Amino acid sequence: MAVTGTRPDRTDEGGGDDEHGGERGVGSGREGLRTVAGRAVRASGAALAELVGGLGTAVPALALLLLLAVAAVTAPLGAGLLLAAPLLRALHALAGRERERLGRHGPEIVAPDPAPPVRLRLALADPTTRRELHWLARHGTVGLLLGLAGFLLPLSAVRDTAFPLYWRFMPMDMTATSFGYGVAHSWAEAFAVCAFGIGSTAVILGLTPGMARLQADPGRRLLAAGPDQDLSLRVAELTATRAAALDAHATELRRIERALHDGTQNRLVSVTVLLGAARRQVARDPSRADEILERAQSAAEQALAELRTVSRSILPPVLDDRGLAGALSGLAADCPVPCRIDVDAPERCAASAEATAYFVVAEALTNVAKHSGARSVTVAVRARGGRLRLTVADDGRGGAEEAGGSGLTGIRRRIAAHDGTLRLASPPGGPTTLEVDLPSGS
Repeated sequence: MAVTGTRPDRTDEGGGDDEHGGERGVGSGREGLRTVAGRAVRASGAALAELVGGLGTAVPALALLLLLAVAAVTAPLGAGLLLAAPLLRALHALAGRERERLGRHGPEIVAPDPAPPVRLRLALADPTTRRELHWLARHGTVGLLLGLAGFLLPLSAVRDTAFPLYWRFMPMDMTATSFGYGVAHSWAEAFAVCAFGIGSTAVILGLTPGMARLQADPGRRLLAAGPDQDLSLRVAELTATRAAALDAHATELRRIERALHDGTQNRLVSVTVLLGAARRQVARDPSRADEILERAQSAAEQALAELRTVSRSILPPVLDDRGLAGALSGLAADCPVPCRIDVDAPERCAASAEATAYFVVAEALTNVAKHSGARSVTVAVRARGGRLRLTVADDGRGGAEEAGGSGLTGIRRRIAAHDGTLRLASPPGGPTTLEVDLPSGS
């Protein structure tokens, strides 16, 4: 019997590869499109929140701008001079609120030190006050319009996009679009209004991040400390936080060394001694050697468990496996006090920030279980604008103090090492609230 072999057609092989490659390309293209779409939605959502949040300072800025104009007009009559000092105080306070708002959505804005003057003659010659006045004029006009746009655009998008669902129930002569013109008398006109809504959605996705940057730009340029500003206080703060970081690092190394020396090392020494005794016992009485080997195995298992505990205390693997939300859920499950976890972190933070937040919550929950007598505790985590904020609140007896040996000093040092802040409110009788603000490093 003759067997005829055929060589595979290279063209067909290539065609198969192209087909599968095309399928992979389509799949990866779809994943890439979903990634880009998700990133655009998150960016536009954050931008809308920042724009609407800007109204909290833009509306008072417009009112203050009008009052300053009135004071300037009435200055020759004397009334404006009486209003100068309180209006300047209001200006400096509003500028401080704007610095805090911008710091929540981006890099921190260093406030001038010392504070700007409130006496009219000194304020007119003060460069910081002039910059704040310039910011006031920009933010009270352009910033206000951008904030209103950020508030109205989503409402317009929802209303106009859903217009075909309810247009038949509207009065006959009522304006159809959110822009205040046009009346729909047919389905074609109703879907034309829907197109306006889709256009508003496209504007939200494409332009709101730029609008948020435009709204924030005057504040970031004009409210920051000028080049002639003395930043010695900020340098002193950074020096102190660096010292705290070094102290926290040294304390952590001493803790790890003690854990290894007092626990794991002693267990391993016991294993060595037991194995030597078992080797000598084999020649004398093999039946007793099994008992000694069993004790050595038990000591080795305990040493391994202690070594795992120490390694987890350095950087818990659960943070890499499940993220901050999963790691905190594990802490809540082990807490003897009923604990509720609320984590809103759309993107992963830096590993050091997540580890710090994890250890802070772990220490706080330990304190709650040992000292508070609480019936419930809530842990809330928010990651926005380059900041990681967490709150631990319980309904216990209160009265927590750093000097009481509750570990709060160690928490403060660990947070200071990351240039973060800690606030503790624990009046006698409770409740106790621990608030931490960290740079997320994302």
